[in-house]
Amino acid sequence: MEFWRGSVFYEIYMKSFQDSNNDGLGDFKGLTSRLDYLTDLGIDGIWLTPFYPSPQVDNGYDVSDYCDINPDYGNMADFREFMKAADARGIKVIIDLVLNHSSTEHAWFKESRSSKKNPKRDYYIWREKPNNWESFFGGSAWEFDKLTEEYYYHSFAKEQADLNWANPAVRAEIKQVLAFWLNEGVAGFRLDVINNLTLVLEFPDNPVIDKEMEHVYDRNQQGLEEALEDIAAFCRKEREVFLVGEISSDKLPEIARYSSKTMLDVTFNFNFGSVDKLDAKSVFTTLNEMETELKDGQWPTLFFGSHDMSRFTTRLSNGNLSKTKLLAFLMLTAKGVPFIYYGEEVGMPDLTFSSVEEMRDIQGTAAYYQALQAGLDEKNALEVAINKTRDKARSPMVFLDGKPFTSGQPWIKMASLKEKEALSMWHYYQTLLAFRKKQNFKEKEYASLTLKDEILSYQRGEFLFLLHFGETEVTYPLQGKSELIFGEAEMLEAGIKMGAYAGIALRVED
Repeated sequence: MEFWRGSVFYEIYMKSFQDSNNDGLGDFKGLTSRLDYLTDLGIDGIWLTPFYPSPQVDNGYDVSDYCDINPDYGNMADFREFMKAADARGIKVIIDLVLNHSSTEHAWFKESRSSKKNPKRDYYIWREKPNNWESFFGGSAWEFDKLTEEYYYHSFAKEQADLNWANPAVRAEIKQVLAFWLNEGVAGFRLDVINNLTLVLEFPDNPVIDKEMEHVYDRNQQGLEEALEDIAAFCRKEREVFLVGEISSDKLPEIARYSSKTMLDVTFNFNFGSVDKLDAKSVFTTLNEMETELKDGQWPTLFFGSHDMSRFTTRLSNGNLSKTKLLAFLMLTAKGVPFIYYGEEVGMPDLTFSSVEEMRDIQGTAAYYQALQAGLDEKNALEVAINKTRDKARSPMVFLDGKPFTSGQPWIKMASLKEKEALSMWHYYQTLLAFRKKQNFKEKEYASLTLKDEILSYQRGEFLFLLHFGETEVTYPLQGKSELIFGEAEMLEAGIKMGAYAGIALRVED
């Protein structure tokens, strides 16, 4: 069985985990000093967000050198010490790779823009005239470059130029990048917006419906499956490598399309993870849809938070401790590969902002100035920015041992925690992860998946999991012999009594 199928991964936003030199930024030495914390928590793997040299226009997703370490985070010696320490603790490490675009400060782009005849000109996408494609950050996706008097394509910020995946030389360069990090011992890659790769150099206008652009021709282009199969085959030539894809879509068939034995192991399911409201019926529906769409043994991902979305303690639980625990229970007991976002284990909430000056994310700040240009006043423009910014989930980590994230000025404002609730969350996660590690359900398929009123139930192996999404006590009828082995409930002759937002596990006999 693949190592990842039974693993729990923990996403670390590099800037925000632990600072070792008091410059206000997380770094590898700080991260290494916290590995025992992660071991105590009970995770199996770490996903690191980009740590490469970068102008930081998009917080590291604008890479200027794919094969080095951003000095803000340390150097290669620090990275290797971290990898050695993680391996000693049995922790696998996967890293974020941004293969759709590079920074305009990357040496490839500097050569590409220098001359129309430069050998690297076609590493990027140049046109004499733009079409109507829009950046996912807003505004035109084309930027005029005076040096050669042509436009280059950027599906995100203008400082993030899209690579030309129709060019075999680009694919060869990327394979060298993959080989470099595999040689450093990473266990896999999380591939950023991987379905946005530009493979077809035909640029029909995207349709515009009710003044909103439909991203039809600028993603999921012909040849994408072949490109992903090529990446996967290269990575897996010598050993098992875990490949995770971020698909810029909330449509499950589109998300599932790129998960197969010859492409990506898993793809992030944002129509499950990034919802704004959660109840038993919607969870049941989505779990069933994932069972239908994912075929040939492919598994879903299970997550409710990441560096790109609001924290679920705020978004889905509204600070309710029992709700937050129930969602953690779902994530760590349902079929799939769980991804915990740093700080969820202590119930970290969203950051709040009183001015755009407190924000660092280009998606939020760009939205603010675009709103002002559209005629909104500063108050309403700030509301637009708050809705768009991803900074709300990027507060520096708050540890419960009293040691601060930094003794300097943190790169962004800090979240605050209620200590008693944070300790309760920590112990819940730790206990739940220990339970998951000890028992043998985590690689099992569903034997059953049912919904009765506000109780979702699923059986995996000899374990029956009951999740109560209601606000009042309820008694769930049971048949045959069963034993409560996780959670709080009262065994009755007629069944089992569960409290509000309770998640429990029973060992059952057939």
